[in-house]
Amino acid sequence: MTLKQRILVSVFISIPFVNHAQQSRGLDEQINDAFMPFATWWEDFILSTVTIFGYGIPIVLILLLLGAIFFTVYFGFVNIKHFPTAIQVVRGKYDDLESLNIETTAQVYEVEGDLVDTIKDESHHGEVNHFQALATAVSGTVGLGNIAMVAVAISIGGPGATFWMIIAGLLGMSSKFVECTLGVTYRDIDSDGNVYGGPMYYLSRGLKERGLVKLGKFLAIVFAILCVGASFGGGNAFQTNQAAAQIISRFGIEGAASGSIIGFIFAVVVGIVIIGGIKRIAKITEKVVPVMAVLYVASALFIIFSNFSFIDDAIGLIITEAFTPKATITGGFIGVMIQGFRRAAFSNEAGAGSAAIAHAAVNTKYAASEGLVGLLEPFIDTVVVCSMTAIIIVMFNMEGAFVYGDVINGQALLADGSRLGGVNLTSMAFDNAIPGSSYVLVIAVTLFAFSTILSWSYYGLQSWKYLFGRSKWVDLTYKIIFLLFTILGAAITLDAVIKFSDAMILALVFPNMIGLLLLFPKVRSEMKRYLDAIKTLKSKKATS
Repeated sequence: MTLKQRILVSVFISIPFVNHAQQSRGLDEQINDAFMPFATWWEDFILSTVTIFGYGIPIVLILLLLGAIFFTVYFGFVNIKHFPTAIQVVRGKYDDLESLNIETTAQVYEVEGDLVDTIKDESHHGEVNHFQALATAVSGTVGLGNIAMVAVAISIGGPGATFWMIIAGLLGMSSKFVECTLGVTYRDIDSDGNVYGGPMYYLSRGLKERGLVKLGKFLAIVFAILCVGASFGGGNAFQTNQAAAQIISRFGIEGAASGSIIGFIFAVVVGIVIIGGIKRIAKITEKVVPVMAVLYVASALFIIFSNFSFIDDAIGLIITEAFTPKATITGGFIGVMIQGFRRAAFSNEAGAGSAAIAHAAVNTKYAASEGLVGLLEPFIDTVVVCSMTAIIIVMFNMEGAFVYGDVINGQALLADGSRLGGVNLTSMAFDNAIPGSSYVLVIAVTLFAFSTILSWSYYGLQSWKYLFGRSKWVDLTYKIIFLLFTILGAAITLDAVIKFSDAMILALVFPNMIGLLLLFPKVRSEMKRYLDAIKTLKSKKATS
């Protein structure tokens, strides 16, 4: 089937859905009513709690936090110590290592029953370079979670939730290092040079090496199923939901089916790109990510420094209320901490393993090199982008624009008695600081949503192929379903989408973190091998 034929198939299958949306008033509400019960059940199931010191704390967040702390300590604070090295790797300073004859222990695995020999040139083990892999993964994490979910976190947990988001981001850098290193270590490369990697492979193969064959296979299958669901939810439906909400709000679009129509337009554009696979996605994201990052960061910094006198007050509130939140915040100190870590987990996905799928496609023979690149993601995503969004929202609320802790269906109570949530609350904060700046946010939101959807389409597809095989029809089936969820996401309410998306991405933590805690010694040996190679390279350059 040709490229044009595939696009036409995707479009024609989606058209009846959109036509029905145009003709049926209230379809959005009908979809939401049907979807909400499942979203609520799934959220409750994944966020099952245990009582500690009188507070119900989600098990998944305990696993995420303890794992991140353990990796940070075990790897000698790699998130801080080797941060400069990670920057140099992305800049290409150590690219010469790939062509030098420094002793390496590249893995060779069977793909679909055939033994795959490593490609003759040992420097070619993947499909994209370090920057493209980082751009693809960052585009998957730096999404509307950094804009909409920050607003949700602060609405529910107050300014203090920001502090815990930052802490979670810093610790998450270590988890990301571990999972991205393993992603490269245990990946598949077929005879055509196509790469298949991610938690599905390091769970099954890595645990097989440790004699845990059945456990590895089980965790890999569970992860793949959950990742497909997460690609439909947080990586797709949530993105179009918030993009549509912002477009409709800013441009005053009316009509019950407007969300579905915007979702359809997104689906067509996304469909054209994702048919090209990881190489096309990487080429698009390496152009889109810098643009969206510069656009959003520049706008945020301009707003922050335009209100310079309020910066210290905002930061003071963030730190103070991290430990002594307002009485209206449910759960007090623990409740604020939970909100911070929960939203950070959705935002940067450290510990969830999703980004390892993109990093596995990198062109390198040193797995730890990409692990170092990966640790930059939570820093960019949470420590930088989320922090700026939070400061703007906190400054916006200095005069009581909305009530902390009074949130219903994902929407905060405004001073005038109305409710607003997600990206629209952030948009109001932007407009309050600089009138008209929310229109810049519309562009940023659209780019954020588009790039995130592209990356998650790849994550989901890799998991789908792990489950059902690597045929062209398997590929096409997934992409059609994915595009239908692009439309669906724009048609349902924020609350339903948040419940489903949060839970799906957090669910990935269970199989992935279990694997990381069993396989971390392998990461230590890969890290030593790479750092030794860097020392050898420096020595050769010094003597030449």
